[in-house]
Amino acid sequence: MKVKDTLNLGSTNFPMRGKLPTTEPIREKQWEEDQVYEQRLVLNRQKKHFNLHDGPPYANGRIHIGHAMNKVIKDIIVRYKNMNGFYAPYVPGWDTHGLPIEQQLTKAGHDRKQMNIVDWRELARKFALEQVDIQRTDFKRLGVLGDWEHPYLTLTPEFEAQEIRVFEAMVKKGLIYRGSKPIFWSWSSESALAEAEVEYHDLESTSLYYANQVIDGKGLLDTDTYLIVWTTTPFTVTASRGITVGPDFEYSVVKPAESEKKYVIASEMLAQDAEKFGWQDYEVLKTFKGKEMERITTRHPWDNEVELLVMLGDYVTLDAGTGLVHTAPGFGEDDWLEGQKYGLPADVTVDDRGMMMANAGPDFEGVFYDKATPIVIDKLKSADLLLAVEKLTHSYPFDWRTKKPVIWRAIPQWFASVEKIRKEILEQIDHVKFSPDWGYQRLYNMIRDRGDWVISRQRAWGVPIPIFYAEDETPILDPEVIEHVAKLFEEHGSNYWFAHEAEELLPEGYTNEHSPNGKFTKENDILDVWFDSGSSWNGVLNTCDNLDYPADIYSEGSDQFRGWFNSSLITSVAMNGVPPYKEVLHQGFTLDDQGRKMSKSLGNVISPIQVADQMGVEILRLWVMSIDTGRDVKVSMELFKQVSDAYRKIRNTIRFLLSNTDDFDPKKDAVEFSDLEPIDKYMAVKWNEIVEKFLHNFDEYNFQDTFKMVMNFINVDLSAFYLDVAKDIVYITKPDDHKRRSMQTIFYRIAKELTQLLTPVLPHTAEEIWENLKEPEEYAYFTELPKVRDFGDVSALLTDWATFMKFRDVANKALEEARQSEMIGKNAEAALTVTYAPDVLKAVETLKIDVREILMVSSMTTSDGADSTVEVSPAKGEVCKRCRLTKEDVGSDAHYPDFCASCAEIVAAVYPETITEGFDA
Repeated sequence: MKVKDTLNLGSTNFPMRGKLPTTEPIREKQWEEDQVYEQRLVLNRQKKHFNLHDGPPYANGRIHIGHAMNKVIKDIIVRYKNMNGFYAPYVPGWDTHGLPIEQQLTKAGHDRKQMNIVDWRELARKFALEQVDIQRTDFKRLGVLGDWEHPYLTLTPEFEAQEIRVFEAMVKKGLIYRGSKPIFWSWSSESALAEAEVEYHDLESTSLYYANQVIDGKGLLDTDTYLIVWTTTPFTVTASRGITVGPDFEYSVVKPAESEKKYVIASEMLAQDAEKFGWQDYEVLKTFKGKEMERITTRHPWDNEVELLVMLGDYVTLDAGTGLVHTAPGFGEDDWLEGQKYGLPADVTVDDRGMMMANAGPDFEGVFYDKATPIVIDKLKSADLLLAVEKLTHSYPFDWRTKKPVIWRAIPQWFASVEKIRKEILEQIDHVKFSPDWGYQRLYNMIRDRGDWVISRQRAWGVPIPIFYAEDETPILDPEVIEHVAKLFEEHGSNYWFAHEAEELLPEGYTNEHSPNGKFTKENDILDVWFDSGSSWNGVLNTCDNLDYPADIYSEGSDQFRGWFNSSLITSVAMNGVPPYKEVLHQGFTLDDQGRKMSKSLGNVISPIQVADQMGVEILRLWVMSIDTGRDVKVSMELFKQVSDAYRKIRNTIRFLLSNTDDFDPKKDAVEFSDLEPIDKYMAVKWNEIVEKFLHNFDEYNFQDTFKMVMNFINVDLSAFYLDVAKDIVYITKPDDHKRRSMQTIFYRIAKELTQLLTPVLPHTAEEIWENLKEPEEYAYFTELPKVRDFGDVSALLTDWATFMKFRDVANKALEEARQSEMIGKNAEAALTVTYAPDVLKAVETLKIDVREILMVSSMTTSDGADSTVEVSPAKGEVCKRCRLTKEDVGSDAHYPDFCASCAEIVAAVYPETITEGFDA
């Protein structure tokens, strides 16, 4: 026998290295074969329900790091709830309609305009399902458990039918109407856009200052007077129908010295604009209020058949321009509203593709709208009406999918009224909890400020709007007819709409007072895809037996305040008067290490599957726990390497605990709290605090603080204190010594309970650890999370330990100085002369702690005094070859000349054969 064989060094089958990229897929396959997700739900079937409703990612392309963060957060929450007293199913979903899929088909060589629409839609359906399969594989590789074989898809007949029923409910309440007012129009998508589909970027535009000659000055202005207007969208001058002024602003009639013309401009803008116009000298002939100009008419700059009407508008500002705003009701919301008040037509001179139409004039027809500016400038110059041209950089709306600028166009569209239910929606937001809490104000403001929702789209791949038109083109908004369509979709899917004529889609024998000949047509537009996903609470929560409405929580990126959170809230309140969610947990965006949005064009994309294949998905999952997910977060491979260091620390700490409890049976060897050794009792209380804070933080979805707390406990409380002290106890004492069993009790408890707590975050590692624990459950995921223990009033105990730990800092500082001066090499070579201050002495005596053992020195003498002091000197005696302490009683037992008396006693009792056989060299 060798000396080291007398030590309780322990062992474990839990390896130091996890080989995660290799072992994780094997474990995920085993989970699927063993139906771990389903089995956990069976265990929980009698428990209170908790429902996290999955926001559907768009079915197009491999998942990115933002997808991964989102899905891991959800998986952590669902796993946590299932282990903490809830029945928490997870039904993943996908958004499967919309423009990006059509774009992919176009890139693949399919021409929508040359194909039968039913065939086109079938291609789109097939492509969407292929993308779902790709993303499903990626999500499962993240370790996410859920009902992957039965996800919800917005293209299924059942979902489409429920979506139509939401539409039907809104029709019943009078919230659906057809109107023609300017809306965001994407020429790059050839479709209307909702506000949620628009993002803003800086754009350089050409702004023009030009004059309009007065025709009828209403006794205020002469016909040789010109109103100077300003526009930042030159192409809309083709549809100019009015000029809007501020009613309370002062305006001046100005005569430049070098001109025969007189001009009207806001007095406040005169000085700065005169410089732009090159007016060296000018005379103000008179001034008046804007309201005095109401209904004055002027000529259109080049169209003699059009007169422009002067109108009063509160939206006019003096931040820039002239105080007189060119007004084209067909191309702007303010312009349209102003035109409605004064009865002006909302003429549109740009087609679906952004090309100028014949009504713009022969010089413009067929020209792309953004290329029309030079033509406008030339026509203004030739008429001697152009005063100045400027370049202006300003925030401008873009199509968030094509990344191209949009325009406003007034064309007939279907709208869902927000205005009619705005007050009710805003009241219902008060019943929703937001994490972080600033989300409340963000969503509230968006609902407060948004206009009516444009729900029609001029595309092919989506759910058709179930509206028929009578012979006189009156739209038929009949709930019974819409319900009939819903049933058709439920049975056949929405392709049925495009495969049949209107008469075949209507209820049998249907007649309408506006169609005496039984002739009907049907709407060709589809519903906005946000109406699809915004109806998921009805298409999923109200149709799946194991789900509940409203959901307990929606959890998505912060961009969904204008998207899914928004559309879901509107539809749910419209139909049922309540929000579809009780809580909204919103997440930030993932950015590269320079704070830029990740994109393929920048080459800064990090694939989550790449991270999983190189480092293991556990590293990605632990990263999610380590960050503030409520804010935008930077991502880099270097950051993942740092997280992998934390993972190794967790893994190796638990490995130490496992190896030192290999001979510990928790059923027979565990020590009750009241009988624990002082240091173990302290760690039991400290660990109980960790459990309590962990559960509280996870209830609040505060993952980052939990990560910091756990890592601090591992690094400071365990590695730098408890486990360091433990080696002289668990290695040296008899295997069944009370001190050792006491410490093993806490080792095992921490190993087991930390594994359970981390199971939602590190499921692969947790199950690997679980296989090395002496527990009856097959999976850690099948257990319940640890509960906070009641140890009674432990405040005095913690106060005394806090006092002692301050003294320990003093002692450690003295020992460190002794090491630096090379007086000693390590603590075991030191002897201490200690003076205890009264509070420290009281703590030591009350706690009954072995201070020498905790400080890991060989000997110590103590006295009491006013202050605590520690003097270090080299310990006297020889080094015991077993415990490595320097003792003066080494060799006192003749059978063990190299051991101290304590080690000799232990070895003689445990290994009596060594008395006669001795030890191998």
